[in-house]
Amino acid sequence: MYDQLTEQDIQKMKEEIEYRKLVVRKNALEAVKEARAHGDLSENFEYHAAKKDKNQNESRIRYLEKMIRTAKVISTDSADDEVGMNNTVTVYFEEDDEEEVYRIVTTIRGNSLKNLISNESPLGKALMGHKVGERVEVVVDDSYSYFVQIRKIENTVDEGEDQIRKF
Repeated sequence: MYDQLTEQDIQKMKEEIEYRKLVVRKNALEAVKEARAHGDLSENFEYHAAKKDKNQNESRIRYLEKMIRTAKVISTDSADDEVGMNNTVTVYFEEDDEEEVYRIVTTIRGNSLKNLISNESPLGKALMGHKVGERVEVVVDDSYSYFVQIRKIENTVDEGEDQIRKF
C-alpha cells in the first residue's frame, strides 16, 4: 500500500534526509571512529552504542527514501467551503454533546494527542469533501458508526509545527 503524501510532506522528508546525510552521518562516523580507538571492541560499550546510533540513522534514511519513492502524491487544494487537507475543522459529536477541533493531515503527520487526524482515519475520511452544517456518518467498522456535524472549517497555513512521525 502506498502512503498518501503532500508535496510539503515530501519536501520535509527530503530536508530530513539531507540533514541526516550531511550532519548526523558525519557525527555518527566520527563517534564510531573515536570509540574504536579506545581499544578492545568486544567490551567497548561506547563503540557498540556508536555503531547502533550510526545504523539507526542509516535505517531512517532508507525508510524516508522508500517513503518518497513509493508515495502517492495528493493535492492540498479544496474548495473554501468544504473540508480538505490541512483544514482545521470544528466538529460536534452528537453522542457526547461535545465539540472538538481537528486538523486534517496525512497519515505520517497524524498525532491524536495534538488533534492532528489522518485523512485516512474513519473521522478524516468521513469529513473530507463535506461542508459546514452537514451531518456526517463516521463508520468505524461494520458494527459501529456515529454521527458528527461540521460546525466550522478554517484554512490552515502550514507553519511546519507538525513534524513527520518517527517510527
